[in-house]
Amino acid sequence: METESEPYVRLASLRQLHQVMADMNTARSLADTLQTVADGAVSALGYEMAAVNLVRPDGDLVVAAFSGNPAAEALITGRVGSRASWERRLSMGERWGDLIFIPHTEGWVLDDDDVPQWFTDGPEPRFEDEWHPSDRLFAPMYTPGAQGGSSGELLGVISVDRPRNGRRPGAWGREALQMYAFQAAIAISNARLRSNMQRALVRLEREQQALRASEESFRQAFEYAPSGMAIAEMGGDQHGRILRTNDALCRLLGRPASAMRRYSFADLVHPEDIGTLLRTSAEGGRAELRLGRRDGSYVWVSLRNSVVADAADGPRFLLTHVEDIEERKRRELQLAHRASHDSLTGLPNSAELRSRLAARLCRRPAHVGAPDSLDAAYGHPAYDIPAGHGFDFAPGAEAYDAYDHHVHTVAPEDGRDDGAKGLAVLFCDLDGFKSINDRFGHNAGDAVLIEVARRLSNGVRDGDTVARLGGDEFVILADGLGRADAQDLAVRLRNEIIQPIRAEGRSVRVGASFGIGWAHCGMTADEVLKSADERMYVEKRSRPKQHRRAG
Repeated sequence: METESEPYVRLASLRQLHQVMADMNTARSLADTLQTVADGAVSALGYEMAAVNLVRPDGDLVVAAFSGNPAAEALITGRVGSRASWERRLSMGERWGDLIFIPHTEGWVLDDDDVPQWFTDGPEPRFEDEWHPSDRLFAPMYTPGAQGGSSGELLGVISVDRPRNGRRPGAWGREALQMYAFQAAIAISNARLRSNMQRALVRLEREQQALRASEESFRQAFEYAPSGMAIAEMGGDQHGRILRTNDALCRLLGRPASAMRRYSFADLVHPEDIGTLLRTSAEGGRAELRLGRRDGSYVWVSLRNSVVADAADGPRFLLTHVEDIEERKRRELQLAHRASHDSLTGLPNSAELRSRLAARLCRRPAHVGAPDSLDAAYGHPAYDIPAGHGFDFAPGAEAYDAYDHHVHTVAPEDGRDDGAKGLAVLFCDLDGFKSINDRFGHNAGDAVLIEVARRLSNGVRDGDTVARLGGDEFVILADGLGRADAQDLAVRLRNEIIQPIRAEGRSVRVGASFGIGWAHCGMTADEVLKSADERMYVEKRSRPKQHRRAG
């Protein structure tokens, strides 16, 4: 009912409502915003009680804030009403714009549902627009921009009870409550957004703290690792360039960290190990190779690579773990040397001699167009090769096979000394050695063998092989000799051997018989050695016994 003072009352209410809306949007948390909404419905809109029912993630609504009656607040705050019950309420009664008014004549059917509610007593209304204690008024709140739309997301419902003037709200009151619900929905959405952002910031800060802790752990592990560590660029023009090294790697290579940043591993690796480094895959690659120290020496290391990323889509780097395996490699080389060398003289043993000799030989392929001549020259059947890959070489010379990239070993012809050179095999057997063993003991015999091995080694060229075949038998492999050269070498070595040898405090002498054989492709290592051995026995038998030791 209109009175002369109503315009003034409306203006004062608007001012109060404006202040409440400002408070809603400046609340510090979602909980503060919800309580401000409930308090504003009481203080600014003039209702005795108000509740804010907030939609939970599961769809049900919980009483999140209450204002106006401490007893009712304690009873229903935090209680949950099902979504189905609320949808039933919002679908019945009278629609006042976006508001839902359920008069007491209809609302009795809701008394026993699961929505938290507070019942008030009072007399029956005397006027048509008087508020009944069982009347219900709801103001749904939707996502901003969808207010009143059926497709909008429901955020919650403001439920109010018993206006202080005892009257059902008129047009102005309804409009004010509807506008208030709209602004409350904005404030709640903003509060939720701020809350989510705060949680995201907290989560981000925790993740950053964890990342910083992880980076610090990595730095500590990298810097203080007992073995070498390095980080290198991956990809681009500077691929492989060392960016960072730890103290262990700097100490291992004798280079300061500032100097290491000028290199890549390709700059430091031994020239013979470049292929091994290049064959090592970037991710998860492993290799054993030699790295150069500052003093020019090399150390055996084991490299193990892994890829690390600076960020999710950031640059990738190569993390290389460098382990010193010098001692293990030294033991392995010692074992390999023991397996291939004579323990007494240190010369290559029989197995190593045969291996070196076999490496120079191959089964002779047939010369295209002249198979008979090759069969006659090498004493066994020729082998076919693809058309267009023939071989042309003169007897007594080495020929290059363009098909299998092997340099064929051939021998000078018997009875001729035309300057042709080949792989000479000198079989040496000591004369008079057994008598030294019998007369002076095995220690004296061992001393003689050691001295003979030394004299033979000193009497050949670098690259020639002196091996102990067993007992008092030695073999020399000398490549690139003609027949006269091989005979001269045998004479020189014999003259060296017959010189007196000091053994067990006394001077002894031994002689030597040499047989000269020639290796060529088509023969096996055993065939070559047998040929030289037979020639040695021919030479031994041809010399008078009394002259064998003196040469």
